[in-house]
Amino acid sequence: MKRTHISYSLDRTCLILLITLALLSLILLLTVGQNKSSPSTDTSSNQQKHFILDQNLNDPSQLPRLPRFAYFISGTKGDVSSVKRLLQAVYHPRNYYLLHLDFEASDGERLELAKYVKVESGVMRKFGNVMVLGKGDLVTYKGPTMIASILHGVAILLKQFEDWDWFVNLSAEDYPLMPQDDILHIFSYLPRDLNFLEHTSGIGWKEHERAKPIIIDPGLYHTKKSGVFWAKEKRSLPAAFKLFMGSELVVLTRSFLEFCVWGWDNLPRTVLMYYTNFLSSTEGYFHTVICNQKDYQNTTVNHDLHYLKWDNPPKQYPLNLTVEHFEDMVASGAPFARKFAKDDQVLNKIDRELLGIPDGQLTRGRWCAGKSLSDKDPCVVYGSPFAVKPGTVNSKRLEKLMVKLLDSENFRSKQCK
Repeated sequence: MKRTHISYSLDRTCLILLITLALLSLILLLTVGQNKSSPSTDTSSNQQKHFILDQNLNDPSQLPRLPRFAYFISGTKGDVSSVKRLLQAVYHPRNYYLLHLDFEASDGERLELAKYVKVESGVMRKFGNVMVLGKGDLVTYKGPTMIASILHGVAILLKQFEDWDWFVNLSAEDYPLMPQDDILHIFSYLPRDLNFLEHTSGIGWKEHERAKPIIIDPGLYHTKKSGVFWAKEKRSLPAAFKLFMGSELVVLTRSFLEFCVWGWDNLPRTVLMYYTNFLSSTEGYFHTVICNQKDYQNTTVNHDLHYLKWDNPPKQYPLNLTVEHFEDMVASGAPFARKFAKDDQVLNKIDRELLGIPDGQLTRGRWCAGKSLSDKDPCVVYGSPFAVKPGTVNSKRLEKLMVKLLDSENFRSKQCK
């Protein structure tokens, strides 16, 4: 009986002690929780408006999968140096690149470009992710041969490379405003089904100047370049689908472009036939297809991811960008800009202050060790091509733009309207 009493007393003492500790722990947890929730409403609201980008970049397990871009870079006679410079500015071993000099360029120019890719650039030779079209398409400015050439490039990229996420079409007049590391990093947080293209169904004056006139592009059946021909007849707006128009600059998903090229629905081919007689078909073809197809019309983001400067009122072409536009370019948050005159001094400023490019070399990234026996191509010594090191300033600018574009008040309300 004595032993039983002692055991009961000890158990009761332990029970009281455990209850006391539990109560103290609960009070402590409630106090800490209250302190953590004390920041102002403005701060927490501001945090909710941003992507979760402040993770540990040195821990790959915490980061989403990096995307791949497929770039179609086009030029014409005399554009070899501009295309080469643009390629150096947007190059990353993770991406794919198809270079096209049109029919007006000489075989010698195409050979010069191919020699640079296959022989002179040790990095591109090692990674094998850059191709040069051996035969140029005949492209008539503002004619349907422009969209035919883009679809040609898309078809080659679809056939040659199976794992890219977004297609980007650039010309020799375009240039990036941030390194690929920043673009890849921000896009890694985006849904892979987003298509970026400026578009609207309110085509205004273009109804009478573009939609109703009938043009013929001699480039469809001749081997000599000339301007488009205008027919005397006019046509009414289509009833089988609704017209959408916008910028010819696009960043489109692989899935959507597979639909355009291999379309299981006849819409892409029907729309393409319609745009065969349409002036500036690149400003309407993709826009009309995507907004008339229910599987893709809710994937659009109404922005072309370019900075352009127009006259007021706008003229046929955007203004040439110069040093005086530099601050506005940076403030826009856009990853690309158009258009630039060949070797304008603003390109040197972009190289130096935004891209960190030494003269005549590739844009630096985490993949590039930047050390070699030859200063000519230091990125021949490289680290992992699957790693990125985004800069704080550039990535935040692009992040801010994406937050604005994908805000609930802007995103859905501007889709295919």
